[in-house]
Parts: sequence; structure tokens; C-alpha cells
Amino acid sequence: MAFINPKKKEVQVKIVYYGPGRGGKTTNLEYIYKKFRERIKTEMVTIKTHGDRTLFFDFLPFDIGKVNGYDIKIQLYTVPGQVKYNATRRLVLRGADGIVFVADAMAVRREKNILSLKNLQENLANYKKSIFKIPIVLQYNKIDLAEQGIPLLPINTLEEDLNDKLKTPSFKASALVGTNVVATMKKIISMTISSIIKELR
Repeated sequence: MAFINPKKKEVQVKIVYYGPGRGGKTTNLEYIYKKFRERIKTEMVTIKTHGDRTLFFDFLPFDIGKVNGYDIKIQLYTVPGQVKYNATRRLVLRGADGIVFVADAMAVRREKNILSLKNLQENLANYKKSIFKIPIVLQYNKIDLAEQGIPLLPINTLEEDLNDKLKTPSFKASALVGTNVVATMKKIISMTISSIIKELR
């Protein structure tokens, strides 16, 4: 549940970008950070590990306006993708209100996407949360690589693999170029805020 501060009349909403290692989670946040720089009041915090991969999170609150007289603050996080950091991933997921699952559209990453989604389901269950009840948006990232002749998974394969049961909104995207990065973010924010308003009632 979102963190509600009645004194400040503020609701803090936590959205976590989840997915396999090197799939584009951090690149999504870097693009958003650059694009909305003037609306973001804080620095983006990135902790790099030896492999130059994000270990903890990118932290990026920005204001959305008011809902029921409360200011909405959005915090965006990413989790480390590699399996060995599962404890950290679980920690970052704690208290998440919404999730963007960033799948890697490269054909060679098919199995990693499926395992990562399963891992997300398990880690949510750890907090007594269902992947079918939390707002979630799927993003099929790296579609720009088709131009370089890199084999990509067809969208219907990605949908079958990842969205067959979830039946949630999904976007073809390129976090590097920015294709559908903002659309993905706007969709998860609107779904998450709708679910919080339901809870507030």
C-alpha cells in the first residue's frame, strides 16, 4: 500500500522496474530522468557494482498533482537483474504499488524473460501479494535492434510467454531511443493511482 502522510497531505507511490539483467530497466529510468529533468526535485541515485550494473535502485520521485486533496509523489526504482542479487530484488520490491516488467526482446533472452517473470511472482508472494492483483505493465524492450539484424522475438511469442495469463497492457519499446518509454510510465502510473484511489475509498 502507498505510504500516506496525512500531515503533509501526501501519498508516496512506489513503482518498481523489474526484469532480466541487461534488459533495459536502468536505461528506461535514465531516459525518463533526462526527459523530465525540470520536474524532478532530486538527484537520481545509482549504485554501480563491479560489473557496472545497478545493484540497488534508481530513485526518482516527481510530482503528479493532487488526488482527493493529496499530493502524489512517484518514486521509480529498478532492481538488479542478475539472479545472484535476488535478496536485493526482494528488498526493493517491498511496498511496491505498481510494476513495469521490462522484457528483453532479443531471441536469445527468451528463457531469461520467463524465469525473471516467475521470480517476480515468487518474490511478490513473499510479501503476500499476487502478480494478478498488483498493477503491472509489460514492456518489450530493444525493438530498435531489428534494424541491426539482431534476431528478435515476435511480439505474439512475447505475449504468449509473458502475458498469456496476466492479460495486462504491453508496449513495444526502445529504452535507448525512447520509443514508448514515457507511454509505459504513464500507463503504470495511471493504473497504480486508480488502484490506490480504490483502496483509499
